[in-house]
Amino acid sequence: MNLGQILLGALREQRGAMLVELAALVGHESPSRDKHALDGLADSIAGRFGTLGGQIIRHVNPAGGDHIEARFEGADPRLAPSLVLAHFDTVWPTGTLARMPFRVEDGKAYGPGTYDMKASLVLLEFALKTLRDLGRAPARPVVALLTSDEEIGSASSRPLIEERARSAAHVLVLEPPLADGRLKTGRKGVGKFVVTIRGLAAHAGVEPEKGINAIQELAHQVLLLHGLADLERGTTVNVGVVAGGTVSNVVPAEATARVDVRVKTLDEADRIVRAFGSLEPLVQGIRLSVDGEFDRPPMERTQRSHELFERVREIGRTVGLELGEGSTGGASDANFTAAIGVPTLDGLGAQGAGAHADYEHVLIDALPERAALLAAVLASI
Repeated sequence: MNLGQILLGALREQRGAMLVELAALVGHESPSRDKHALDGLADSIAGRFGTLGGQIIRHVNPAGGDHIEARFEGADPRLAPSLVLAHFDTVWPTGTLARMPFRVEDGKAYGPGTYDMKASLVLLEFALKTLRDLGRAPARPVVALLTSDEEIGSASSRPLIEERARSAAHVLVLEPPLADGRLKTGRKGVGKFVVTIRGLAAHAGVEPEKGINAIQELAHQVLLLHGLADLERGTTVNVGVVAGGTVSNVVPAEATARVDVRVKTLDEADRIVRAFGSLEPLVQGIRLSVDGEFDRPPMERTQRSHELFERVREIGRTVGLELGEGSTGGASDANFTAAIGVPTLDGLGAQGAGAHADYEHVLIDALPERAALLAAVLASI
């Protein structure tokens, strides 16, 4: 029997314990902006991984929840570590459990944060525990970085993530896989921009000629912005929120547009940034300004990331999984590590559906399989 099958058998015996652990994590609500709740969960997570023999480093974050780093020894301490990324913050506000309690039904475990991504913390914990119980060390040291602000852009954790990635052999990200179980070798970069138009107010009925209509200018700019999209290259531009004016009989003096941009490549990100920087008013007398940036660069599929995927796919077969690869329009912390050139593989988390939705859930029978995959990867690469 190969290692993958041994790990799978051992983890299937622990499926009930994995569910108990998941219920405990979901039961501790952890919205991204609630430092008290996040720090309480960080205490619990640090205790769990410390019990497994991890060296725990707590990164204090005055702006939000503290981040937890757990370091584990590998069979060959001379090797660069595997960096494993996960987050424990959720989009759900405190009190959500009252209407969405953790429950098990028809082979699925439901509750806020189950899929994105507290089940993934369970996978990591049980993968490391099972390797320890079998007397099998990871092939190389493991650095697990568990952060508290991924859902709100990773502002405080990004420097730490990038620093640890630069000294790692590769990065394994425990976000959920694609809907059909495929791993992620590509993610779009995300840009957020605000275009502000300033004109001049005037009475719309008495002396409209003295006004400069900011909304009229904004209408021109919206059409120009949508023209920047290039679907063949995977670039989307969406003016999602507009605002302007006061009352209907006043020429509006100000208007704004909030724009979401997604790109597959750094070249496209550069093109978009240049385009926003070169916007010029079309209506005489208008003043125009642009704020914003790409807060997550694209995770481009590279030869090295593909080679990492191929190795993981081979390992997946030892636990009975035939893994594919794909890309998604959403972003994660994988975008940061891929952008600095470190081989990165995402989607190694729990299978399920409904991220950020009321029906969020994970597939119970897939928990041991995905934990076994992660354990086999850490033991083999």
